[in-house]
Amino acid sequence: MRIIYNIGIFLTNYLLQAIGLFNLKIKSGVNGRRETFRKLKEHITPTDHILWFHCSSLGEYEQGLPVFSEIKKQHPNHKIVLSFFSPSGYEIRKNSPIADCVVYLPLDSKKNASIFLDLVHPELTVFVKYDIWPNILNELKRRKGRAILISALFREDQVYFKSYGTFMTNALFAFEHIFTQNKTSKALLESVNYKNVSVSGDTRFDRVSNQLKIDNTLDFIADFKQNKLCFVAGSTWPEDEKLLVEYINTEAPKDVKFIIAPHNIKPNQIQQLKNNIKAETVLFSEKSTKDISKAKIFIIDTIGILTKIYNYADIAYVGGAVGTTGLHNTLEPAVFGVPIIIGKHYEKFLEAKAMINNQGMFSISNQTQLNQTVNTLINDTNHRITTGSKNTSYIIKNTGAVNIIKSYLSKKD
Repeated sequence: MRIIYNIGIFLTNYLLQAIGLFNLKIKSGVNGRRETFRKLKEHITPTDHILWFHCSSLGEYEQGLPVFSEIKKQHPNHKIVLSFFSPSGYEIRKNSPIADCVVYLPLDSKKNASIFLDLVHPELTVFVKYDIWPNILNELKRRKGRAILISALFREDQVYFKSYGTFMTNALFAFEHIFTQNKTSKALLESVNYKNVSVSGDTRFDRVSNQLKIDNTLDFIADFKQNKLCFVAGSTWPEDEKLLVEYINTEAPKDVKFIIAPHNIKPNQIQQLKNNIKAETVLFSEKSTKDISKAKIFIIDTIGILTKIYNYADIAYVGGAVGTTGLHNTLEPAVFGVPIIIGKHYEKFLEAKAMINNQGMFSISNQTQLNQTVNTLINDTNHRITTGSKNTSYIIKNTGAVNIIKSYLSKKD
């Protein structure tokens, strides 16, 4: 498998360059990787003490951030290199205050692994969840570099647990310790004789819990909401918006306000969404020129404020599970104690399954189910409040992963 993998990495390099001619996101990644070694040489010297944090994308960054922050506190004199594989993580967090240097992870060839680690020479490496790159990790292990994997989540059908997956399985042994989200992942690791594993839980619970410790006030959202009940739909895709717009246009009570924060904020798609809504609608980009208090619908055509907007929600909808794009972060609204509605494709999202079982979240498959669920939550105040409080309890129950990881690292320092 090693030979097949390395040939695949070689071919991937050329394939991404070709696709990048037609895809701006892929092109950003290709161009960004060309700059990785230059940026490292510019910001890192051979005598620097380095901590290296790696995340696949934005979600893993948010997952790892509470751990990164604690490690940074414990090592104030170290420089931090933060790497991403995906443009969606790099482009949004390339100026992250947690790091001294933010780069794209180079493609996982043996040559790139050697050059990258020569430049970074980390004293501690932290990977998040399951972005496993065997050439880089095996080279790190050969150099006796310290590394941990946090918030790890494994499934039985993954290559690590197949008879032909030895090359990938061996890469896991580059980590001196793996902290898993659940007991199933721990058992799977033990089945391939990996023993240095602890069930810590998911660090995202700590991340969202920390949200309650900061000021979540947004004056313009308060001006829009006033004293009305507010429905917040976050990270929506066109298939989500089709259902929401139909509800707004046909059944929404007059005294309920709606905030929609699309995942894609391209101007033409935002304008199309606005045109499809019959009620008075204002965009975030128009808030300085229009009286937002009179609008019924507020479309957020910017990024970076959705988490605080959930603070104003009485009911939340999280997009991505109506279609096949993948459910977005449901823990962000849950921490504010509101009931949550999602689509039907949530099988791979453990937190969604748990909140549905706890009756704090509702899965809908069609327009009728959405309408009925929203109407019930609007009309039954006690039901709405009780349902939301179950999500708060779920968040509180599952915090603590950061302290477990922090305790382990403190003993090793």
